[in-house]
Amino acid sequence: MKKSIICFLLIFALVLSGCSSSDDEKDSTSGSVVESTGTVDNESKQETNTPAKDDADTSVQTAPVDKKSGFSLSVSGSDKKLKVTRAANAGKSMGDNGVWTIFVYLCGTDLESSGQGSATSDVAQMLESEGSDNVRFVIQTGGTSEWENEMFTVGKAERYVVQNGDINLVDSVELTNMGDADTLASFLKWGVSNYASEKMGLVFWDHGGGSITGVCVDELFNCDTLYLSEINSALSSVFSEMTDKFEFIGFDCCLMGTAETANILTTYARYMYGSQETEPGSGWNYTAISDYLVSNPSANGAELGKVVADSFYDECKECDQENECTLTIVDLSKFDNFLVEFNDYASRLYEACQNSDALGAIVRCINKAENFGGNNKSEGYTNMVDIGGIVEACTDYAEPGNVLSALKGCISYNKNGANHRNASGLSVYYPLQVQGSNELKVFSGIAISPYYISIADMVANGYTDNGYSNEVFFTDDGDWSNYDCGNDYFDDDYFDYADEESDEESTLITFEQAPYVDEDGMYCFKLDENGLEWAVSVSAMIALDIDGETFVLLGETADVNGDWETGDFYDGFDGYWYSLPDGNLLSAYLVAYSDDGERAIYTSPVIVNGESTNLRFCVDASGNIEIEGTWDGIDDNGMAAREIKKLKDGDIIVPIYYLEDDSEFEGDEYEWSDGDEIIRASLPEGDYYYSFFVDDAYGDYYSSDYVIFNIDENGEISFSDDGSFGDYGDGDYGYDDYDYDDYDYDDSDYGF
Repeated sequence: MKKSIICFLLIFALVLSGCSSSDDEKDSTSGSVVESTGTVDNESKQETNTPAKDDADTSVQTAPVDKKSGFSLSVSGSDKKLKVTRAANAGKSMGDNGVWTIFVYLCGTDLESSGQGSATSDVAQMLESEGSDNVRFVIQTGGTSEWENEMFTVGKAERYVVQNGDINLVDSVELTNMGDADTLASFLKWGVSNYASEKMGLVFWDHGGGSITGVCVDELFNCDTLYLSEINSALSSVFSEMTDKFEFIGFDCCLMGTAETANILTTYARYMYGSQETEPGSGWNYTAISDYLVSNPSANGAELGKVVADSFYDECKECDQENECTLTIVDLSKFDNFLVEFNDYASRLYEACQNSDALGAIVRCINKAENFGGNNKSEGYTNMVDIGGIVEACTDYAEPGNVLSALKGCISYNKNGANHRNASGLSVYYPLQVQGSNELKVFSGIAISPYYISIADMVANGYTDNGYSNEVFFTDDGDWSNYDCGNDYFDDDYFDYADEESDEESTLITFEQAPYVDEDGMYCFKLDENGLEWAVSVSAMIALDIDGETFVLLGETADVNGDWETGDFYDGFDGYWYSLPDGNLLSAYLVAYSDDGERAIYTSPVIVNGESTNLRFCVDASGNIEIEGTWDGIDDNGMAAREIKKLKDGDIIVPIYYLEDDSEFEGDEYEWSDGDEIIRASLPEGDYYYSFFVDDAYGDYYSSDYVIFNIDENGEISFSDDGSFGDYGDGDYGYDDYDYDDYDYDDSDYGF
């Protein structure tokens, strides 16, 4: 569907894509969305951001303005308490009352060059809004090899003002890397100098990847991105020339609603707007934002934030992506109170993790917390996990104290779709699957607590016979500090261990009874006391030998029954799998369960019209399947694709399967037709292969030998561990509930 764009001055030649918007009022009270509102203080906030603590212990301080100083976090080894110091300014308005300026750092990337025209559409939305001398958008362009309009120039960094339904080029400078701090700083210094107003906002527009990879991929400069440390550097340099904070800093991009981001921005803004989850290409509704400010020029960041969140949800709803929607408005004046409480909590959780008897159970709990942006073999990993979910999941091992109330206190408003009803509003980095040393090095510079980074390091580093020590993060006096995203005593080469590859499986997963087929034909095992101590999850892989030589993985199933008290586990696989309408089997991997446990989200690697992507679909408790669309996942730069594309009539789909060596195997083509559905039905009659996968607390795994299970003509399953390859047998390899008499399958045709 396409946005309805009216460009009164005929400035743009638009190629429109994304989601439709409507002039009709949209319903934002659907039962599939959760709104959460904290106490919003409409009075002026103290710039000291002092936490509301009974013992007023100066744990948060302001510092004289220094262009080289944005913030510092420090923990004393004597009391383990976090101290926060931030640069401050006079808190004096920089422009006329009732005037709003919103700076937009518009990095177009493939959201423009691929023909989507998402940035162009959002600028057109600004033009569609009601006119006013009191509301203006100030834009810097760049980062893309092609714009989907006739006004922006690819070879230049151009600056425009959008106001009163008009757009004017006001400056043009040398094209520089939008993934560089100096480019951002230059734009903001110029903007604040020329377009200061009583209230000022800043929007980062592009792809986002979360706390580690940051935002704004410049495809003209080797796909460089803005790390959080670079955002801090740029904001720090312009803040020294400002007499007031930004009213808000927001991210119209994926995955940036994180605690590490909020920490960076607390020095420079009153509110942060960000999504924990991915965003559709349509992004925010800039017409709604502008129209609200025209009518409410005295609105503060909390009030505007609610409009941003509600209208964003409506944009998601227009393109059927509201279930994944999240948008959080953070009151940054209260965030430092959360930082202090979180550090105290992390200290208690780290102490609990040092007990090897509890570590496996703690990691198992953390793995149950919501995560965002995929985090699976097919789509890639962001390692962004709900911070409130971590605390709540681990209450049996570390007393939460005041951390959850402090978190709720700084969330002014958030809007969550059905798949994230219980999301707390902020994510945090956690090493679900470390992709190399660089992400740990980046994390060490933006970490908000030495005890939390110790937990992450303990898990990422893996088991050692000598036990774990976090001394590397502290000085000889036992102190820790993070000064503007770094310190001068820690050598981050320490994390090079994450680049070492090992083919060895986990030695921590041990058994009282190793996997075997029992007398009833069930495949099962029993962990011993040590194995229970270190195991964190159990799943199974289903595979198929299609021609006697090619062993392909059909994917992962969580249908394993088990008792974490006794260590007894056995297969719960029912023999049902997913396929395209012609019986072409899909390789399926579980992404997540919805908060209420009623819906499971799966992804399947596929090729659609010659492009590699992932087909996402949801399965409810009744077995009904809803196709979300195709999503490209996490790219090589760590950025999340924004667009979930609906399948359309005539799309050519080729399933992809992983082989044992992680190479890929392509299935047969299928041409999609309107009205087609993904099928879940009994696997075709024949022999298949099943292996248990048991993950340990450090991210390593044990895999059992594959055993054969047979599905007979009645769909009944029986296991055999004789190690032989069974015959597939004759007959129709379609699905029991569907009639495939029109298809001619040979003796070994499983849809490949």
